[in-house]
Amino acid sequence: MFPEKPRYINAGGRLLDLEIPKVMGIINITPDSFYKGSRYIKDEEILGTATKMLEDGADILDIGGYSSRPGAGNISMEEEWSRVLKAAKLINRELPDAIISIDTFRADIAREAVLECGAHIINDISGGEADSRMFSIVEKLNVPYILMHMKGDPRTMQNNPVYEDIVADILKWFGERIFKLKSAGLNDIIIDPGFGFGKTINHNFELLRRLGDFSIAGLPVLVGISRKSMIWKTLDISVDEALNGTTALNAIAIFNGADILRVHDVKEAVQTVRLIKKVKNIETRNAQRAI
Repeated sequence: MFPEKPRYINAGGRLLDLEIPKVMGIINITPDSFYKGSRYIKDEEILGTATKMLEDGADILDIGGYSSRPGAGNISMEEEWSRVLKAAKLINRELPDAIISIDTFRADIAREAVLECGAHIINDISGGEADSRMFSIVEKLNVPYILMHMKGDPRTMQNNPVYEDIVADILKWFGERIFKLKSAGLNDIIIDPGFGFGKTINHNFELLRRLGDFSIAGLPVLVGISRKSMIWKTLDISVDEALNGTTALNAIAIFNGADILRVHDVKEAVQTVRLIKKVKNIETRNAQRAI
């Protein structure tokens, strides 16, 4: 019998109920993220986007200052910090009810974002691999931590990634790190299989098909497939045309056990969640009548 997933995540004293999947809106403070529609630099763009996402139903806002697209170049910690600091402080000041996640693999930025900017969640694409101090920092902060799997780094991750069994390999990788985090007393851990991070298109679809297998970890699962190349390369379209494909795959992800969707297009994701909730409620009522 697999352990049950926790129903709630404690984000700065506010409980996120995962009985209904949550939607995380992407706010990239970068000039080079793979989808140009998610790049925001000016204060009015950042605040306007955050406001619109919350109005559209976003539960979490994910702020990132370092592009992790395949082949992305390195930037200094000072540059990343200046981007994240500006956005997080602005949103926390003007939209105090917003739950803020910081997309970073650098422990110092994670710490200061929580202590100085009021961030509530740390989203680490490297799963603690890029900065050996990350686990100890999030343990001390005691904030929800998104543990994502990535094979290699953004500059090398798509150079012929190979797995024996992609789900089994990633579950083993998660297991070792979950043990360390839980042993240190961290309460809220979210796992992210890392679609597109050191995976081929076929790997990504296999992960989506077998997403339910990750329930063995007994932890909430985040899925980030929004407008990724697994969609637009498969359909032979551009990233700008990939919203419909994103919605279709997000629906599959929820049916297969996703608890959080990380997306560029919040309104459409929220609508997807509402429609699937309706289907599942009908399924539950029908099952109860049959008993």
